[in-house]
Amino acid sequence: MRVVSLLPSATETLCLVGGSGLLVGRSHECDYPPGIAHLPVLTGPAAALGDAPGEIDRAVRARGGADPGSDQSPPPLYRLDADLLASLHPDLILTQDLCHVCSIDLRAVRAVAARLSPSPRVLSLNPRTVEGVLDDVLTIGRAIGHDAQATAAVVALRDRLSRASDHVNPYVDGPVVAFLEWTDPLFVGGHWVPQLVERAGGRHPLNPTVAAEGSGSASGPQAAFRTAGPSVTVPPEVLVATRPERIVISPCGRTLDQARGDAAALARQPWWRDLPAVRAGHVALVDGNQMFSRPGPRLVDAFEWLVGWLNERPDLVPPGFPWELMTPGGNASLPAG
Repeated sequence: MRVVSLLPSATETLCLVGGSGLLVGRSHECDYPPGIAHLPVLTGPAAALGDAPGEIDRAVRARGGADPGSDQSPPPLYRLDADLLASLHPDLILTQDLCHVCSIDLRAVRAVAARLSPSPRVLSLNPRTVEGVLDDVLTIGRAIGHDAQATAAVVALRDRLSRASDHVNPYVDGPVVAFLEWTDPLFVGGHWVPQLVERAGGRHPLNPTVAAEGSGSASGPQAAFRTAGPSVTVPPEVLVATRPERIVISPCGRTLDQARGDAAALARQPWWRDLPAVRAGHVALVDGNQMFSRPGPRLVDAFEWLVGWLNERPDLVPPGFPWELMTPGGNASLPAG
């Protein structure tokens, strides 16, 4: 079998279940695990979006949708090299349709795949919950005939989630957490992020999880029945009103170095310095490109880090986890620990 992955989280999952040898092509964002760097790159940005968060947001919005009632499609954010894809003769293409900002458009992939002979299977992965991410491990394993490896991987990931959860006290109210996955405008994390925060012992009032009908409080083993919607924008005054005791700045698709710059710009806002988390030095910067933004196996690493940081258990933080503390002034960062 020959597999092309156009989604970083799918690439990580494919390699986790023993499919790295099947991978023949990847997206420009598929950068983990390190052993795939030599593979052909099939996608790239369709246009320059800028560097600063505000510039990127405006560019994405301009290209993200046509006016209501228009019969014109918005210009794409990414390009797909159809000729290169055809030359790779894939049997399976892994992609997604959850976020148009995160990957190539599903319709474009299907259109190209339909012109190939034989036409490859297009598998779209759209997890919205932690459990959905684990289900995708099984889905990919099944698609490449590695059912046993996928099952073993899910068991191991669930075991790590469970062991980390054992260090969370369910009988006390944890800190109010503001998880910022974008800084201009302010975007509060959604889907699996509120689940991770709440299961790690924090409260996430700006986008909380909600229990499914008939599941009671959906606590303990029923936590999978508490879900959240997509990320939401909030004005600064709403963020201030929640008086967050912990802030995580993990910009979607941006590195730790870029997060430093984004955080420094936030620190220049007049409302920033009065936030309880800022005054207490409880602002964490995380590499959002590698961790929370990707609904793949390393969400478990992110959960272990959250449990360790929110519960003051640094021994639980995975070695090498890409994060650091922000100084109260926001001009530099402190070593993590």
